[in-house]
Amino acid sequence: MYAVTAATGQLGRLVVAELLESGVPAGRIVAAVRDPAKAADLAAKGVEVREADYDRPETLRTAFEGVRRVLLISSSAVGVRVPQHQAAIDAAKAAGVELLAYTSILHADTTPAQLAEEHKATEAAIGGSGLPAAILRNGWYTENHLMALKPVLEHGAMVGAAGEGRFSSATRADYAAAAAKVLTADDQAGKVYELAGDDGYTYAEFAAELSRRAGKEIAYRDLSEADYKEVLVSAGLPEGFAAILADADEAARGGALHDSSRTLSRLIGRPTTPMPQTVEAAVKAAG
Repeated sequence: MYAVTAATGQLGRLVVAELLESGVPAGRIVAAVRDPAKAADLAAKGVEVREADYDRPETLRTAFEGVRRVLLISSSAVGVRVPQHQAAIDAAKAAGVELLAYTSILHADTTPAQLAEEHKATEAAIGGSGLPAAILRNGWYTENHLMALKPVLEHGAMVGAAGEGRFSSATRADYAAAAAKVLTADDQAGKVYELAGDDGYTYAEFAAELSRRAGKEIAYRDLSEADYKEVLVSAGLPEGFAAILADADEAARGGALHDSSRTLSRLIGRPTTPMPQTVEAAVKAAG
């Protein structure tokens, strides 16, 4: 049995789809989710849906019963993720799983990004647990740059604080394919994968691609970390989360989100999705 936590999330659903496409029978996949009602479509496909709330350890223990391999998708609750992940690690150990795979962040052990702190702590907890584990250090999602696409297109400008720093991003589908590969492959215990897109780009190059696809000029305005944080706060983001995102851009300015190893494309057996392709699809969807 394979369990995927956060299986109704944006990444989790794609991992389940990849497992099904790879030939894993639906009945051997556990969709471990906080709200089973949101997984009705997965249940309809024959996937076993089990309640698994990071904040309720007893549900995790039940969710992992009889499971051989678990994909622990990192929680989205920035700031409280370490105890949530610890609960999942403890449940996996109690279930005697033979492999725990965890979605971390690119270069978690060396990056200066604040966003990595909880990932570092989780990796340490996994190491201390004695569980056979594989670490998937995911780079930036290309989709992250498109979350505010509509206002960017309306105002003809995008802002950030990464300067000439390069983003080696890939799509969620690319990272999901990697997770499914690792979850189903042999001899994965002890492996650490630095996963990133094949080709890097700057914010200015991203804005230029947006301009081409939208048929209008989209300028990139580079800000200081502090000023970018204020822009994010004014857009409605909580101050703490805005600070973390602005810090991530500052880390990217220094190269923290760039990786040229092409480990991801080798793992999934195909090139990663080119940034222009993702931008084109998003602009079309935005109308």
